Amino acid sequence: MGENSILCSLSSLMILSLFTLFSCLFGHCYSVEQEQLGGYDTFTISSFKYPETQIRPFDMRYIRVDLPPWFSTLSIALKSSVDLDIKSVEKIPKSVLPMLCFRDGSLPLPDVSNTSFKALPLSNGSFGGILVLKNTEQCYPVPKNMTMRLTNEQISAGVLYLGLFNGVGPTRTQSKMIVRGPAYSFAVNISVEGCTASTMQGQYCNQTVELLSCGLSGSYHGFGNLSVTGFYNQSMVSCRNNFETSCNRDGEMNIYSLEIRRIAELLTITAENVTLRSPSRTGNSSEIDLMCFARYGALPSAAVHDYSGNLNKSPLVIRSPKVGRWYISILPLNLSKEIGGAQSNVSTVCYSLDVQELECPLGKAGPNCSSERYMLQTILRRDSTPFESYYLPDGEKVTSGAANFLLEPLLSNYTYGDGGIDTWTYFLVDIPRGAAGGNLHVRLTSDRKINYEIYARNGGLPSVDNWDYYYVNKTSSSHGSFFVLYNSMEEKVDFYILYVKEGIWNIGLRHLYSPSGTSDGQTTMSVSLERCPKRCSYHGECKSALDASGLTSYSFCACDRNHGGFDCSIEIVSHQGHIWQSIALIASNGAAVLPAFWALRQKAFAEWVLYTASGISSGLYHACDVGTWCALSYGVLQFMDFWLSFMAVVSTFVYLTTIDEVFKRTIHTVVAILTALMAITKATRSSNIILVMAIGALGLLVGWLIEISTKYRSLSFSMGFCSNRLERWQIREWLQNLVKTLLKRFRWGFVLAGFIALAMAAISWKLENSQTYWIWHSVWHVTIYTSSFFFLCSKVNTINNGNERPAADGNYQLTRQDSIPSGA
Repeated sequence: MGENSILCSLSSLMILSLFTLFSCLFGHCYSVEQEQLGGYDTFTISSFKYPETQIRPFDMRYIRVDLPPWFSTLSIALKSSVDLDIKSVEKIPKSVLPMLCFRDGSLPLPDVSNTSFKALPLSNGSFGGILVLKNTEQCYPVPKNMTMRLTNEQISAGVLYLGLFNGVGPTRTQSKMIVRGPAYSFAVNISVEGCTASTMQGQYCNQTVELLSCGLSGSYHGFGNLSVTGFYNQSMVSCRNNFETSCNRDGEMNIYSLEIRRIAELLTITAENVTLRSPSRTGNSSEIDLMCFARYGALPSAAVHDYSGNLNKSPLVIRSPKVGRWYISILPLNLSKEIGGAQSNVSTVCYSLDVQELECPLGKAGPNCSSERYMLQTILRRDSTPFESYYLPDGEKVTSGAANFLLEPLLSNYTYGDGGIDTWTYFLVDIPRGAAGGNLHVRLTSDRKINYEIYARNGGLPSVDNWDYYYVNKTSSSHGSFFVLYNSMEEKVDFYILYVKEGIWNIGLRHLYSPSGTSDGQTTMSVSLERCPKRCSYHGECKSALDASGLTSYSFCACDRNHGGFDCSIEIVSHQGHIWQSIALIASNGAAVLPAFWALRQKAFAEWVLYTASGISSGLYHACDVGTWCALSYGVLQFMDFWLSFMAVVSTFVYLTTIDEVFKRTIHTVVAILTALMAITKATRSSNIILVMAIGALGLLVGWLIEISTKYRSLSFSMGFCSNRLERWQIREWLQNLVKTLLKRFRWGFVLAGFIALAMAAISWKLENSQTYWIWHSVWHVTIYTSSFFFLCSKVNTINNGNERPAADGNYQLTRQDSIPSGA
């Protein structure tokens, strides 16, 4: 057997070698290195496998993916138990819709956005890339199976977050007693590939990227073709390619990269010495379209870019560029037209690329570098969760020991002229790695009308035209998904940036020019990184968790039963409505009096104790759940409620049998153990109803079997005994007597009423949801106890002190006569 395997392997190897040699002879043979450079020169940067995880209704999971600058592709393979009809997704309420969301740099939060959802099957084509993820997220219905491959041309380097949700909306954050709706499970494999060569990038690592070499070239008062005055002592950083001249054919793209390490005022890209070359003659280079595409963090193209311009017409100027890696693509067009119809594949355009970066001196920023810039110092809060902190300027102008600072001593000086000039003051805030689940809180308070506009931007200086979030007044502010304004007025500004992105944030205060000069009022400013916004509006509890990778800490609000929303600010139930709901949920347990009274009347003390205890424990549990009063801890009350309710249902079935108390106690003991295990593990799952009914039916069956075996032990199934019995009684007559006994055992009108009440209980259980829970669960209490009462009333008592009453019609003549002595 082993020899056959070796021969088979050798044969396969010889065939493969011959095939390779045959391919090489025809010019199709590539070396391993060539094949890698052709599209597979990659290595695995990271690979994570998240095991199968269940997401219950209104629950969520976050996954963090780090994408370094040299990554090439991101592969995501997801498998879930969700099976949705894409055509009917728009009709499904979002409160029960499984959703998959993407966000760049921070965690998605679809609860605050109604515009990010796309009712489309998720694919590489439907995912629009990182440009549409700026300050928002993309959400899709969770697919059953999905495989995506996103390249560094689609998404930028940095951090990408995935969020899986099982229903969103105000009720997602609301505290609930019983969570309804289907749960689903998912498993994800995430792999990040990178290019082995630093000069090669792209989806297949086959695009050469030339790193521009930069160096300080001195101080300037003018910048390129821009004529400016009033500059401070600025530093100029000049970047060039390693070769003084680069040449491109028509439609051929060259890609360059540079790293901006400090906050810059301007970035200009200039093409010099542009010439057109051809084997036959030289054309006119003045009409050439030398297109330039610039993009932050990802490879640019004609279709996807941040900035673009024709360098042969004018330099491309980028104001306040972000700190980090920039990519520049140069693409010449229409070369053949300019050289009299020559073929474009033999004509080239040559140029020298010059990139200049203007940096302001330390502590200065803004237009003309005339504005003050402060790096705020992070001060951690004592006895707080990770990353909770506030920020203060590190200088003598700020009073120590306070969480806020006076603004006026830090403002930039006014420059008065015709019409006045608005001044800017900038504050830099560092959001550390892993703190993307926090919320940036900015607050201004003044004793007079606030005369400031606030602009915030991640990675670069903000301006009137370039910002991530802004506030001008109560009616003019950011309308993005993650900007929330609270209680703002003329003397107060208060807003949060939810789930703030990691990195350096620049907060620019624009002090509007006033002809009367600077106001004598005082304004205090507070900048802090907090957990839950507005402390969950004092209507909930702020909780913290980690994403699936354990690298990001995030916080969320668990609201009380009357409120919902990401900050518990949405009133779901009014105060008066809460009172009525509390009365209905608590008082409806009074229906337990019906079965308890009947059990006491029939001297069924065990059942009386169970029904009474069940009604009391359910009332106490609902009083605690609605926030009225908690006699014990919530967990203990919930266990007692479900356990005793399960026991009461099963005891109703057992009561319908006619067996000795010894057997009843045995059945009750076994049932108590089983139902306690059910109540302490997953009490709220809907399948428990079926299990309890099945246990009750089994208890009833066992009771009847015990009853029959006790009364008719003389019935033997041996052939000889059966023949004797057939001689004394006919089987048909025996069955008729048994049916008559059953008919007289129960009052069938009450049995029918019990089943009707039980059906009503099942319907009310099915109709329960987050909005109508209090109505239908109250109906559930009344109907389930009423059904138990009817079933108890349906039994005709045939036991008197443990002895069976003789039946008038002879139905109970099947007694143990053989054991009676002949002389009795």
